[in-house]
Amino acid sequence: MNKAELIAYVANKTGMTKKDVNASLDAIVDAVVATVKSGKPVTLTNFGTFVSVRRKESMKRNPKTGEPVKVKAKNVPRFRPGKHFREVVAK
Repeated sequence: MNKAELIAYVANKTGMTKKDVNASLDAIVDAVVATVKSGKPVTLTNFGTFVSVRRKESMKRNPKTGEPVKVKAKNVPRFRPGKHFREVVAK
């Protein structure tokens, strides 16, 4: 499902216009990104939690040359599905 399909689904389910759903979805995504970027988790009950995780500095290999390359430490986003979400998908 892509963004347009999600917008159409939510508009059909709620009776809202696609334009309103699109604006709401954009606002939700912006809020999640800004909050996770600031280092705070975003938890949606029965869905999951979006968090920022610090990835350690590591050594990797350049596949083309085989030469070792140092990869700097950085923050990366992670999603941890909630219990209900995992159970529904597992069925």
